Amino acid sequence: MPNSDKPREQWGSRIGLILAVAGNAIGLGNFLRFPVQAAQNGGGAFMIPYFIAFLLLGIPLMWIEWGIGRYGGKFRHGSAPGMFDVLWNHPLAKYLGATGLFISLTIMIYYTCIESWTLGYSIFSIFKMYFVDNPDFKNMKGFLDAYQGVSAGHGFDSIWTAYAIMLITFGINFLILYKGISAGIEKLAKIAMPLLFIFAVILVIRVFTLGTPDPSKPEYSVWNGFAFIWNPDFSKLNDPKIWLAAAGQIFFTLSVGMGTIHAYASYLKAKDDIALSGLSTAATNEFAEVVLGGSIAIPVAVAFFGVTATQEIAKAGAFNLGFVSMPIIFQKLPFGEFFGFIWFLLLFFAGITSSVAMGQPIIAFLEDEFGFSRKKATISLALFTLTCVNLVVFFFKFGFLDEMDYWAGTFGLVVFALMETILFMWVFGADKAFDEINSGGDIKIPVIFKYIMKYITPMILLVIMVWWLLNDAIPILLLENLKEEELYKVPYIWGARILMLAILGIILFMIHIAWKNREMNKSMEAK
Repeated sequence: MPNSDKPREQWGSRIGLILAVAGNAIGLGNFLRFPVQAAQNGGGAFMIPYFIAFLLLGIPLMWIEWGIGRYGGKFRHGSAPGMFDVLWNHPLAKYLGATGLFISLTIMIYYTCIESWTLGYSIFSIFKMYFVDNPDFKNMKGFLDAYQGVSAGHGFDSIWTAYAIMLITFGINFLILYKGISAGIEKLAKIAMPLLFIFAVILVIRVFTLGTPDPSKPEYSVWNGFAFIWNPDFSKLNDPKIWLAAAGQIFFTLSVGMGTIHAYASYLKAKDDIALSGLSTAATNEFAEVVLGGSIAIPVAVAFFGVTATQEIAKAGAFNLGFVSMPIIFQKLPFGEFFGFIWFLLLFFAGITSSVAMGQPIIAFLEDEFGFSRKKATISLALFTLTCVNLVVFFFKFGFLDEMDYWAGTFGLVVFALMETILFMWVFGADKAFDEINSGGDIKIPVIFKYIMKYITPMILLVIMVWWLLNDAIPILLLENLKEEELYKVPYIWGARILMLAILGIILFMIHIAWKNREMNKSMEAK
């Protein structure tokens, strides 16, 4: 039974809160997905819709989630089911909030696996474990596949090296969550975020000093890489795919639509600022993504491989850019083992500050709705997550992770963001919502944003959701995206779907039990 007399945790400092929420937002997508999206969608042409989406979608959603979170915290709710229940006095509201818990938990399960690769590669870099005489894409892709358990060779005869590093990553995550908001998550942010920025600045300086690595190929230069990103081809702006890709990237870069910001904001006091804090978080994230993330992977790839080859690398995905092309480049640089080490450690810090944020909504749900202690809630979540992450690790080569990433980490984000925007701005009421966001604020949000949040933001979300539904979700659901030689993955894809349905079912059942117990307690108190 929830203990309403027990004081909720609080953040130790405002800077710690901002760094923690920025750490939640700054993840692998800032340094891997963003450059890939920019390269795939015309470089500079991508940046124009990207910044428009940031103003009309990113910042409004950031304020909406901070507002919902702080408001829910006033009623001792640190997760979406309870928050939605106080926004909308309807029996369905709490069950809609299950989507937020489902998304954060599901992403945490597979994200921990990806995050462990960055820790592994930081170790491999410093000890030159992937260094060879003539590095090329084939042997670096082979090294990555062997490490992930897709194939054998390159010193990896099994998945057990990757599994051991995953367990270390898993243990660090849950040790931080175990220590709590201030002593765990906030302390991590105060250490990891400054180091992340220091490492990124070192790498950016090294990129700027590369110039033209091969004088015989003057077109292979860092400056052509920057020109590719920042010189827009305006003729491409009539392509709706670029606009949708830019809007989609905003979700990944700000970590909106997954219930994590709500959980962090719920530990604020009723009159703590969220207007300036939300804006500061978004600005910090954009600096990390655009200024730092945009100045490393793509420019350096163009300097060594040229624009055309870099675009081909980008088409192969973020993993190929980060774990295949970058290791090749490090082997061509003096002190490449050092730069490889800080690159992958930077990614690890970006990953872990995001993954602990994904665990917090579940812990808050168990504490607030079931009265669990922090220790009991963390251990319960750890045992469940470890069981599920084993499936991701051992079935990775069969598309298990990709299936979870699409439904929870891509399509699900838009569904939940649209849901929370409608509840806050329409059901709860735009005037009340805007007043809530501005309450205690160090700045006054321009009133135009009230109308953006009420009309423009949900319209953009609806367009993205319908577009993705028709172009991606339905074909993926019907397995139309699989090639004939990939049909062996079908049982594992359905296994991933069954796992996700089970996770959602468990969450819905727990919500039902929590609210049933609450009603029973109210009845007993009334007697």
